[in-house]
Amino acid sequence: MSEITLTAEVGRTLGSSSTRRLRREGKIPGVVYGHGTDPIPVAIEAPALRVALNGESGTNQLLELDTGDQRLLVLAKVLQRHPVRGTLQHVDFQITNRDETVTVEVPVILVGEAVEVRHADGAVDQQMFAVSVKARPGSIPNSIELDISGMVPGDLLRVADLPLPDGVEADTDPEAAIAIAHVGRTSGSLGEEAEEAAVEGESEADAEA
Repeated sequence: MSEITLTAEVGRTLGSSSTRRLRREGKIPGVVYGHGTDPIPVAIEAPALRVALNGESGTNQLLELDTGDQRLLVLAKVLQRHPVRGTLQHVDFQITNRDETVTVEVPVILVGEAVEVRHADGAVDQQMFAVSVKARPGSIPNSIELDISGMVPGDLLRVADLPLPDGVEADTDPEAAIAIAHVGRTSGSLGEEAEEAAVEGESEADAEA
């Protein structure tokens, strides 16, 4: 993963009034921390930051903040959004380097078609849409695809079933469910009727004996 360079203004005035002024100017306030450094208040041009965080890598995009005096390699760790409009209001950036392991959330995408499940009038229910992983910044995948084409009714795919790329380790319970193949209502009712018939048949056989 290659980094995207953004210009970061440092030394912004703290406080709600200055923060509102920055947003009116089309800038997003933020803070840079990590690696033993004191927190650095910054301001980033809003359009450039939105473009950087809306690419294929999403919020896991590796960023290089150019403060004029130094260049800081960072990841956007905490994004605060407006509760109604959903617009980006503030970002916490964590300093990193290419050789250290970081923990991030990566989207999980189900691929393929569960033909056997569909034939049984069932459906595959996705339980988890993102998984926490550990990896070096340059090895973070954009997403993790999980093939469901081999599933049959009643099957369960777990975190342990995810095909993780080299250098990526799951940081989530390996037994946590990712996808469950449910039996359709019609198929389920037929199955219950068949089970009841089998029980009745055994009872009649016992009575005759």
